[in-house]
Amino acid sequence: MSIELPEARILATQMNEALPGKTVESYDLRDIERMVKIGFIRNVSDFGDLVGRKIIGVASRGNTIRVRLDGNMNLLIGPEYGGVIRLVGEGGEVPKYHLRLDFADGSRLTVRITSMGVISALKDGDLEKSYLYRRDFMGGVSPDGEEFTFERFRGLMGGENRQIKPLLVGKDALFVGLSNSAYQDAIYRAGVHPKRRASELSGDELRALYDAIRTVIGERLRLGGKDEFTDLYGNPGGYTPAMGPNMKGQDCPKCGTPIERLAHGGGHVYLCPGCQRQ
Repeated sequence: MSIELPEARILATQMNEALPGKTVESYDLRDIERMVKIGFIRNVSDFGDLVGRKIIGVASRGNTIRVRLDGNMNLLIGPEYGGVIRLVGEGGEVPKYHLRLDFADGSRLTVRITSMGVISALKDGDLEKSYLYRRDFMGGVSPDGEEFTFERFRGLMGGENRQIKPLLVGKDALFVGLSNSAYQDAIYRAGVHPKRRASELSGDELRALYDAIRTVIGERLRLGGKDEFTDLYGNPGGYTPAMGPNMKGQDCPKCGTPIERLAHGGGHVYLCPGCQRQ
């Protein structure tokens, strides 16, 4: 499953509580040949510069996690469309990983990319060379930030004569941290068809979409992430999307109309043709 803003924020918060002050004693990269070839693991030679460094803090924006270490070093983790991050105590069982950091106190941090994603070790001066860092930390509006007001949302969305998805999801999106899961969940809650153009939406529809995005993000944060997600300690999330692949073969709980699967935006979305009229 994709790691979107809520799950990245949950992981970063837990990591920021547990990791600062820990010193990296050693590291290991495993099963990375294919990952390096397709660009999912980058700056391999720079991972050695993490050794001997103490973790200062961890933060996230969008769906990217930044681990700051002293000596102007950083570990960027962008699980994107699937990843597992675990903190294992001394003597604990280590799960499969692509990157393992061993700390001086005997604990270990493991990172595994299960679909599309990136792991990079970067010096401060090289951060802006990272697409993930530029996209999530330097651009876009964060749907859980103070800047995400309805007035800002309406101003950005209202004049766009494009379908909603590329405005919310993807490399040219106006917002950070949303992927297909949050997108189809939010438009269902708002009663908006995926093929509608933003400029066609009424003020009430824009408000419903804004409120739906806030609800999806807020509930996923409150319930510990999606039900397919596991946190830093392996605990599962408790949020089940109102719309998505989990609704395959079911009827809409609001109106009873059979849920449909629609090819859209280079992928597929699930929708209720009764509640989400084109």
